[in-house]
Amino acid sequence: MKMASSTETISGTRTKRAEIKEQYKKFIGRKILFIFSTLVLIFIIAGVSATLGSYPITVTEVYSIIWHGLFKNPETTKEIVVWNLRLPRIIMGILAGTGLAIAGAMMQGILRNPLASPFTLGIASSAGFGAVIAICLGAGFVAGKYLIIGNAFVFSLIPTFIILGLTRYKRATPETMILAGIAMMYIFSALTHLINYFSESEAVKAAYFWMVGSLGKTSWDEIVFHVNLGQVSIPLPGPVPAVLIGCVIPLIWKSWDVNVMGAGDETAKSLGVNVERTRIFVLILASLLTAAIVCFTGTIGFVGLVVPHICRIIIGGDNRFLIPASGLFGGAFLLACDIVARTIMAPVILPVGVVTALTGGPFLFFLLIRRRKEYW
Repeated sequence: MKMASSTETISGTRTKRAEIKEQYKKFIGRKILFIFSTLVLIFIIAGVSATLGSYPITVTEVYSIIWHGLFKNPETTKEIVVWNLRLPRIIMGILAGTGLAIAGAMMQGILRNPLASPFTLGIASSAGFGAVIAICLGAGFVAGKYLIIGNAFVFSLIPTFIILGLTRYKRATPETMILAGIAMMYIFSALTHLINYFSESEAVKAAYFWMVGSLGKTSWDEIVFHVNLGQVSIPLPGPVPAVLIGCVIPLIWKSWDVNVMGAGDETAKSLGVNVERTRIFVLILASLLTAAIVCFTGTIGFVGLVVPHICRIIIGGDNRFLIPASGLFGGAFLLACDIVARTIMAPVILPVGVVTALTGGPFLFFLLIRRRKEYW
């Protein structure tokens, strides 16, 4: 009887294990399906975006022009319009949305706070302050055409170093870091408004357009860098894709540590995770990623806050899948918002940052109302 009972127990345990493995595979499959679906969505939205404008081009022609442009220089009017005017804007939209969404997801993960984002940590507002100084006062760390970009990049790193100082010397908690970021956001916003108040109207208009974010001034220089070796020109990733690749790879590498930190600092330490070092490492990379994007596009808000929450509701909080899912969905989201910005009041083109806020806010609110279970 004992032998039969133990055999039944072992058989039942194996059955339960098989059921758990099957459920786990389905759960992972759903996450992977969502990631691939978002990738397909990017290609569809990009094709539609390339057809929009004063010069009519069909979706079929767009993909044909892009394919042939990989092997020869653009010659016809349609090829020049697609390659030199529309494609850089589309690629920058994808890169910017990807980077901002990943930065927001990792900031929320290491600080265990649903309000964490490049905006609430003061990174975007400090970048805006640096850009306003360059536009309205003509002062900056570099000269020439990189004046605004250089100022925005340098100032965007200031909140990061202040938060790191609090972490190192005051043993700041995640809650303290969020409050410090919010305080700096208000400080830099107030300084920005102060400079705008005493500046000329044309400078204020240019500064405001930069502060709300736009993809309209994007060129191939930010996306592709060519190195000439004799008669051969070798294309290399430009500043934005280079920083994106350099930051996303180590962030994915640290995703499991961030998962463990979600259970609390003490639990993570007991499992061998260096919590302070991981938090500083991830914060530096996420801040650098945000700075490299906003210095070219302006302060596009709400992507880093809304997109990770939407993906977390759909596929859960496992950062191994949340990082690529948030990145791809962020690229599709920003690209779709740019389409709305270009068409809703055509021929007037709205700043894409306004559309992201007007679209993302109600959409997140709708999901939170419809969601019956807690996701955070």
